[in-house]
Amino acid sequence: MSMADLFGDTFSHQRRDEPLDAGAVLLRGFALMEEAVLLPAIDMVVAQAPFRHLVTPGGFRMSVGMTNAGSLGWVSDRRGYRYDPVDPLSSRPWPAMPEIFLRLAGAAAAHAGFVGFVPDACLINRYEPGARLSLHQDRDERDFGQPIVSVSLGIPAVFLFGGMQRADPQIRVPLTHGDVVVWGGPARLRYHGVLPLKPDQHDALGDCRINLTFRRAG
Repeated sequence: MSMADLFGDTFSHQRRDEPLDAGAVLLRGFALMEEAVLLPAIDMVVAQAPFRHLVTPGGFRMSVGMTNAGSLGWVSDRRGYRYDPVDPLSSRPWPAMPEIFLRLAGAAAAHAGFVGFVPDACLINRYEPGARLSLHQDRDERDFGQPIVSVSLGIPAVFLFGGMQRADPQIRVPLTHGDVVVWGGPARLRYHGVLPLKPDQHDALGDCRINLTFRRAG
C-alpha cells in the first residue's frame, strides 16, 4: 500500500512530482506525512552517534555535521572516503536503521520507479546557515544500479544537480521541508551538491537543515 493509499486526497493535494531528468525526480512533500515518526527517529540515532565534522583526505574540515545509521556508515579522514561498519568515535557499530527510515526510503524509491530498494546506509547531514556541500559524485557504493534517496527536512536549501562531469552545467532545485529527491539509472553518477544555506527558521528544527541520504553501499 502506498502513502497516497493510506492518506487519500489530503496527501495527494500536499505533494507533486517534478522530473529533473531521466532517472531523477523531485517528490515534493513526500516525507511530510511521516514527520511525527521521522523526527524522533533521527533524535534517537543522534543520541547514540552524535553529529561530527569530518575531515577530507586533503585535511579540510567539512562545514556539514554528519552521522550515520545502518550496517554501514560513510566516513572521511586523511586516509580517504569509505564506508565502515564501526563509528570511529565510539568504536561501536552505527545505530540500527530505524524502521521509518527503511519504509520512507523504499516508498520514495518505488514511487520514482526503483522498486525493491533496501538501503543499508543512511548518511545524516546537519546544515547550519553558511554550510554547503561541494559538487561530488556518489561513487563509494558497490552497486551503481541502486538509486540514491535524499530527504530534506528543516530550513530551505538549494540543491545543485549537474551532469556527468564536474564542469557540466547544473540546475538549481529549491528544497523545502519534506521534499525527497531520488536519482538512479542514467542519472546515478551525476554530480550534485548544496549551495551555502541562508539563515532561516523552521518550527520543528530551528535554524538548521537535516538531510537523510539513503544508499545501498555494501
